[in-house]
Parts: sequence; structure tokens; C-alpha cells
Amino acid sequence: MRYLPLSDADRSAMLDTIGAASIDELFKDVPEEVRLAGPIAGLPMQASEMSVERQLGAMAKKNMVAGEVPFFLGCGAYKHHVPASVDHIIQRGEFLTAYTPYQPEIAQGTLQVLFEFQTQVARLLGCEVANASMYDGSTACWEAIGMARRITRRSKAILSSGLHPHYVSVCRTMAKFTGDTLDTELPSLDAATDAERLIASIDKETSCVVVQYPDILGRIADLTPIAEAAHAAGALLVAVVTEPVALGLIKAPGEMGADIVVGEGQSIGVGLQFGGPYVGLFATREKFVRQMPGRLAGETIDAEGKRGFVLTLSTREQHIRREKATSNICTNSGLCALAFSVHMTLLGEKGLRQLAEINHSRAVEVAERLSAIPGVSRVNDAFFNEFTLKLPIEARPVVHAMVEKGVLGGVSLGRLYPGEASLENGLVVAVTEVVCDEDIDALEAALKECCA
Repeated sequence: MRYLPLSDADRSAMLDTIGAASIDELFKDVPEEVRLAGPIAGLPMQASEMSVERQLGAMAKKNMVAGEVPFFLGCGAYKHHVPASVDHIIQRGEFLTAYTPYQPEIAQGTLQVLFEFQTQVARLLGCEVANASMYDGSTACWEAIGMARRITRRSKAILSSGLHPHYVSVCRTMAKFTGDTLDTELPSLDAATDAERLIASIDKETSCVVVQYPDILGRIADLTPIAEAAHAAGALLVAVVTEPVALGLIKAPGEMGADIVVGEGQSIGVGLQFGGPYVGLFATREKFVRQMPGRLAGETIDAEGKRGFVLTLSTREQHIRREKATSNICTNSGLCALAFSVHMTLLGEKGLRQLAEINHSRAVEVAERLSAIPGVSRVNDAFFNEFTLKLPIEARPVVHAMVEKGVLGGVSLGRLYPGEASLENGLVVAVTEVVCDEDIDALEAALKECCA
């Protein structure tokens, strides 16, 4: 029996209250071209469960699965090998069923996991304190801008042109409601970052400078001069890391003066999973801890003198007055944070460095081979496991042609920056430890043929 709690009269009353003419009007902000105009083609209006499963399974087979073809996609989502032990551990009952640890006396395991996760993230990002995770890297980026506004009492954020455009889009959406001004530009297809522009743009109204490290094109900048310029003007430096494996080789942002370091933790312990769930990383200096969003698990001693764990900071609207809350994010990506922590523990410092070295060496090999193809040039002077190529023709059709050959050969900048002619020949290629020699051969052959 279907459960329909609302009548037509109930729906009409609610629509009248909010001033909407119809339910469809609630979705007017969704672009019309991506809305369904009717039922999904090929699916009957009614069918048995087994029939529906069979039809949906057939539709799913049209997807090109990342693990079944040569895979060189990146730009904020990376395919790394996740040991089977990670999935085994996170599915243990005490982890899988645990929810928000409101009662520390019965949530010691969950709290300890968060404590260990925070410790790992703080050390990885080069900061003194980290929170118990955010939803993902993009929302963590916006929360950092909001935190900088609270600390500096200013509302102008200067965004690097190398910041992921999806992160920029999230920040623009949120800035509509806070009044923050976002100063940003498009990237250019050359080896130099926009560090000089960022420094020149800092003024007495600037709350923070936001820099991705490595950036959307894979370029790596020294953050120290930017940090010094920001601090001289009373502003903060926010660093965004979308590929945390890179920190196994390159210097942590916090060690170069970044005041807030955020990022996406998907690379460690979390699979691609068709786009989520992911896990946002957030770390800062201890003096700013009370302005940090989310939650913080801390270590203490119980009545018997034994080591214990509690929530020591929870500055969100569920716990304190709304006007005093630093964020309306009401949870953390707990299971993904656990997966991150388990994988990081299995790797250890030595293992992370070795993993990073493999990623970089494979990327160097691929970059050299692809840039030797006639008409193809490499933009980057320096990179970790991701670099940008400039093709002799528009990159987006090339990517589609390579897909027809069974190769996911990279992300076209035309996809990330639609309509920008100066970027349409750019192709971002990511190379991780899962790439084998046969994959590289297939990519080289496909790109050579599609660019001819």
C-alpha cells in the first residue's frame, strides 16, 4: 500500500505560503536542458522488480567503468589503488553503524578515529589543528573563505586563476548570500602561475588569497611569497589541495605560510564512485581554532585516569545559537574519513612517499611520450602526477574520439571552461600508480591518431 501523507489541498496550501504557482516552479533554477521532460525513454510505466533490475542493468553497462579501460582522468578526482583491507575494516559493525558521537561514553571508537584522522590531516597539510572533516573539497574551500571573513572582518577574497572552476562555482553560489566579493580570472595555457597577479591584487579590503596547490593545470607554485604579501596586508592565505598524495613529495602548504589549508581527501581510501561521497579536509593554525567550522575531537583523561576522547569543539548551528555558528554544515563525512585514516595508517609516512614517487615517475614518463607527438606540447615546467598538454586542435572532440577507442585520455579544458577559445586546446592528463605500460601505449597511440 502506498503511503501518501499529503493531499492535493496540503500541497496547494504549502505552495500558496511560499508564493509558488506549482511544484515545477521550485526547480526553475535547474537548467531546462538537464531536466527530464517526461518518463525515461525505454522504461515502462510499470514492471516487475526483476524486469526493472534487468533494464537498469542494461543501461548501466553503457557506462565506461574506470577500472576496465586505460584511465587518465583527474582534475580533482583521482583513481588510486585502495587496498581491500580498507573496505574490510570500515565495514566492521562498530564503525559502520556508528553515528554522531553525542554521547562520548558509548562512542569512544568513533571519537578516537576522528582524533587520529585529525592528527593525520594536520601533519599532512602542515598545520597545527584539523577538524573532523567536511563534505568535500569545494565546500571546505568556501568555508575557508567564510572563516577568513570572520577573522579579518573583511569580505574580499582573491581567487587564483588556477583554482578548480567547480570550486569557484561553489564559492560564487555561496557568496550570493554573504555579500563576499570574489576576484578571479581564467587561467592561461602557459607554465607560469598567476602568483604575481595575486600579490599585486592584495589590498586593505582583502580577507584572503585562495591558491590551489598543485593547481588545475597541475602547476606547482611556491606559496611563501604569496603568504608574506597577504600577511603584510593583514589578510590570510588559503591553500587548496585536491590531490593529497602529492604531499608525499612536495612541501606542505602550512609550512609555506598558509593560514588555512583545505582539500579533497578522495585520493586516499575513497574510490571514484561516480562522483561521491567524498571527504573534505580542513586544517588551520591553533590561534584560529575557534573560528574553524565543523567539529573537533579531543583527547582527555576519564575519572579513572584512563585515556579518553570527547568532542572539544562543535561550532555549528545544531549545538549553539544560529547567529554564533561558524557553519551550517551539520555533519562530517565520517565513513569516508575513516577510510582515509585506515588507508593512511596502512601506508605510513614511508609508504606515502613511495606512492607519491611512483605517481610522479609514471607521470614524467607519460608527459615525455605524449609531448613528443607532432603538434602536441606540454604546458608545465613542473608537476606532480598531473600535467596539461596543448593540442594542435580542440581537445574536447579528441577526448570523445579516444573514448571511442576505449581510452579515457584526460579532461579537456573546454569541458571545464565552456566557450573559452583560449583554453579549448588544453588537455589535462593525470597519471597514478594504477596506470600500466599497456595503458600508456594505448593512450599514446590514441592521442597520436586523434590529433593527426
